[in-house]
Amino acid sequence: MARKPAIMLQGTGSDVGKSVLAAGLCRLMANRGLKVRPFKPQNMSNNAAVAAIPGTGEYGEIGRAQWLQALACRVAPTTDMNPVLLKPQSDTGSQIVLSGRVAGAAKGREYQALKARFLDTVLESFERLSNGADIIVVEGAGSAAEINLRRNDIANMGFATAAHVPVILVGDIDRGGVIASIVGTHAILPEGDRAMVAGYLINRFRGDVSLFDDGLEAITRFTGWESLGVVPHLAAASRLPAEDSVALERPVLPGSKPAKLTVAVPIIGRIANFDDLDPLKSEPEVAVVFVRPGESIPAAAGLIVLPGSKSTIGDLGVLRQNGWDRDIAAHVARGGHVVGLCGGYQMLGRVVRDPLGIEGEEREAAGLGLLDVETVMAPQKTVRPSRAETPAGLPLEGYEIHLGRTGGPDCARPVALLDGEPDGATSPDGRVSGTYLHGLFGADVFRRSFLERFGISGGGTVYARSVDAALDEIAAALEEVVDVARLLAIARGR
Repeated sequence: MARKPAIMLQGTGSDVGKSVLAAGLCRLMANRGLKVRPFKPQNMSNNAAVAAIPGTGEYGEIGRAQWLQALACRVAPTTDMNPVLLKPQSDTGSQIVLSGRVAGAAKGREYQALKARFLDTVLESFERLSNGADIIVVEGAGSAAEINLRRNDIANMGFATAAHVPVILVGDIDRGGVIASIVGTHAILPEGDRAMVAGYLINRFRGDVSLFDDGLEAITRFTGWESLGVVPHLAAASRLPAEDSVALERPVLPGSKPAKLTVAVPIIGRIANFDDLDPLKSEPEVAVVFVRPGESIPAAAGLIVLPGSKSTIGDLGVLRQNGWDRDIAAHVARGGHVVGLCGGYQMLGRVVRDPLGIEGEEREAAGLGLLDVETVMAPQKTVRPSRAETPAGLPLEGYEIHLGRTGGPDCARPVALLDGEPDGATSPDGRVSGTYLHGLFGADVFRRSFLERFGISGGGTVYARSVDAALDEIAAALEEVVDVARLLAIARGR
């Protein structure tokens, strides 16, 4: 493949901040007037977004992080931005989404044998994306030095060497050991891969950066790689959607934010698209509490939200194993409210059936029985953006990504009209509802109206504007600390 103007951010490990840095650099370059595009060859996440499949008029799935990075570039997302998406369905296996469409499923070892055949698809997407772009910002996955997975790699050095894209290594100083992690990466990389690294960035620094001058000198002395900057802790990153469930390992604890309304969200095993909760988190009078396995749902919660799931039947089992089904029943008995989103909507019904074993081996499970509906899984997957409104005419926004069809008496009281068709269901007393619409709470007018039932009134947050402002804040911060001129020179092969 001919050399394209591009840089690739690879990390010394997972969750070092690559996604946020990529988004920030995309916005920085867009603000400079460059035509910039995001790219991630392979992503593993159940946080998916809807994107156009180029040349088809159809829609497919990409990682939510690449959707955010496209927003940072001020361009519409396409499936070329993330050609391989792995969506975990169990501890050992994932659904494979190739160029936006479901292409099968595989266990971990099986996928290692399969992935080499996806490299051509990855390179074709990168080539199309490069046409007309001034620069591509590529994000790697996990660690640059996963030498046990280097054979047939398409996510990190395998892609970088095939596409001739220089690598910027990202290390996270906040977790400690950043010098050893970067020098150790240099030590164990094969010589050809090591030569792809053009420099490094230190991320999430707190305090006086001059105190790390000796650290930078040591890294460069051991590796020969140049420092391209030390990035401080970026507070604005907390206003961006999280990429994957790693973010849930540091949940908000009850009482850490004064609030009129506590929203409890059980962390089910295959939680998906939990960024649906971000607009609620942005509200100053709302505290969103993610409830971890082994914990009880707080009795003080006024609202429980059951989020999306990649394995509805399996996650119904998780709810019951943790006693959350009893907590939810008690919450409803006290007069509390419950909202189910996508898979969470399916869980609220009487039963979920999977006769073809699409999501796993278990073919049927009793639901929570809070809505008079039933769900049957079907192989046809709905993936599309939706023009939506409430039955009362309030504007909504969002998208659908789901398997299954849900029906029953409570569907006579829909939550939304999606492209004019009724969607979702509501209990007769109005306190339990569910919908297939992701992004329900992102609609500012609806969210304000919804929160009024909990005694919260006022202007509230303009959520989309808040995310866009956060991207600009991050871009401005990077302008101050990153050697952008050198970064662009590296991307252009100079």
